[in-house]
Amino acid sequence: MAQSTGVLVQKRILILLSNGFETMEAACFTEVFGWASIYGGIRFDQLSVGLRNPITTTFGFDVIPEALLGDVDLDDFDALVIPGGFGDAGFYEEALSEPFLDVIRSFDRRQAPIAAVCVSALSLAAAGVLTGKRATVYHQIGGARKAELESYGAVFVDAPLVIDGHVMTSTGPGTGIELALKLLEVLTSPGFAQELRERMRVPTPDAAWFQAAQV
Repeated sequence: MAQSTGVLVQKRILILLSNGFETMEAACFTEVFGWASIYGGIRFDQLSVGLRNPITTTFGFDVIPEALLGDVDLDDFDALVIPGGFGDAGFYEEALSEPFLDVIRSFDRRQAPIAAVCVSALSLAAAGVLTGKRATVYHQIGGARKAELESYGAVFVDAPLVIDGHVMTSTGPGTGIELALKLLEVLTSPGFAQELRERMRVPTPDAAWFQAAQV
């Protein structure tokens, strides 16, 4: 994967954090791309970015983002990652705000990969990038989030991981590692993603897992 000049290829990933985000849904990506930087020919620089500092997570402890949104140039990044969170923790106050949605639109305009976990799919929908696209979201009995996703014009698919073009969505914390590995595959190759899965001892789900309904 290294260039013929011997210079290490570098890619940058922006991890966009809303107040009230779930740490596990961010950690899946930091782990996968951290390992990838060690074992592959590409160095992945990951930058956590928020609208405030500190950020309070879903379950109440504070994290310090590496940068504030106003201090970064979005065009410097190759992919966007958005963890989900809980409404009771204030997630939607920022995740549905215009500054947050404008980040998504910026990546979408240049067709850069976007990976959204759980209810952060609603941020993509609110940004207008899921209209007519297949996507998933955390789905429970009663289907409130499903209905919300569809209200923006998205085509809901009841599956753990859904990819439509450069946009990838998954349903919850337990699907985050698969979404991270899929993003790695897009940014490198299927072979390297499989190699890293094996190095990290992440079991490969069977085919039925990828088709399983949530409720």
